[in-house]
Amino acid sequence: MTPGNNGASTPEDDDPFGYLYADGQANGATPPSGGGGYGYPGSVNRVRAVGERKYGQQTAQGTYGQQTAPTAPYGQVPQQGGYGQPNTHYGAPETVPGGAQTARTPMPGHGDGGGRGRGPNTKGLLIGAIAVVAAVVIGIAVAMTGGGDDDKGGDQAGSTPSASQSASPSETTTKAPGATVELPKIDAKALNLGTGSGVTTASDVPGAKADGGVYVTGFNNVGASITWSVSGISKAGKYTLSVNYGVPGKDANATLTVNGTAQDRPLNLKNFAKAPEGDYAKGWTNTWADITLNKGTNTIQISCGQGNQCDANFDQLWLEEGWK
Repeated sequence: MTPGNNGASTPEDDDPFGYLYADGQANGATPPSGGGGYGYPGSVNRVRAVGERKYGQQTAQGTYGQQTAPTAPYGQVPQQGGYGQPNTHYGAPETVPGGAQTARTPMPGHGDGGGRGRGPNTKGLLIGAIAVVAAVVIGIAVAMTGGGDDDKGGDQAGSTPSASQSASPSETTTKAPGATVELPKIDAKALNLGTGSGVTTASDVPGAKADGGVYVTGFNNVGASITWSVSGISKAGKYTLSVNYGVPGKDANATLTVNGTAQDRPLNLKNFAKAPEGDYAKGWTNTWADITLNKGTNTIQISCGQGNQCDANFDQLWLEEGWK
């Protein structure tokens, strides 16, 4: 700089906006014109047009004696080399003369220069995962099927059924406790008929269910009776006596005695079939009475006593467990 008013004393003191201030204008600062300096007359010209500087030239002072890599002009895309070739935009130390040489190690799973890479081996991972799941499922199935053998086998590792063991159920069956047992049933003709009272058997009235259609008749006399000696009663308790009988279209009744004790209520021989009077064939029906029996043998008697209406024929008698 000359002693004259030629701008800032040093380039660092150049004020690009000096023309905006009064003292700057007093010192001769003017607005910048195209290509001028910072606004002071004779100021240092540091402005360069975009793209004017050429890159890639050898600098006056290199880095550690090396030549910098050439670059493209500002604003232009640097020319790229092929895959695996030195890049003109950036030069690694090993690509510069005198730089260190290093060996290129390809990345795992990548190609050898064909430009295409391969991803991780997911197929192998999938196969391994499926194998693990299959092993777990098989282990659970084996544990479930063989888990009960340890409790049954004791100290033995395994056992084979002997020849005496049977794979099929035994043909011999027993009745479960409390199961209903079939109780005795008898045709009236097989009963003990009272003597000297006119009680007899007949088969002229159709409709009797007894074998051969044979029934007991002649009961319409005081003192007439039929007696059933029942054996094989497994337990004492309540039973129901059922009687199949026939009346000639009118109601009847009789005295019922069990093991020598007359029941409070007479045996009801009502005309439940609604048969017309005098028609024995249409008067077949049945009745029942609640009684109590002892275990073993019991005696049941039906008789015609004083005050009974005993005009009836008797067909069959049977027992049922419990009261109705």
